[in-house]
Amino acid sequence: MKWTLAAVAAAVIVVGAGGGTAIAAATDDSETPITGDALTKASAAALAHTGGGRVTETEVGDEDSYYEVEVTLDNGNQVDVQLDQNFAVVGSSADEEKAGDAD
Repeated sequence: MKWTLAAVAAAVIVVGAGGGTAIAAATDDSETPITGDALTKASAAALAHTGGGRVTETEVGDEDSYYEVEVTLDNGNQVDVQLDQNFAVVGSSADEEKAGDAD
């Protein structure tokens, strides 16, 4: 009887822990920034595409591309530049709101 109770308790703990992990993974919206040599290459490609500005945010594994680099232009407008894994531009889009605007 003790063994059965212990086995059931262990199964509940394992199932509960697995369910918590699945929920955490399903709701995880964290963005992974580009780092190291990849950051240098991605930044250079994005700035060349936009003709200048400054890199204000980066992401690996964006839903639209392998890398995404957000560039804030001198006029305050923002452009998201999508890059493939070889740092070639595969798309870009202008953000509607300027840097520093609050919702």
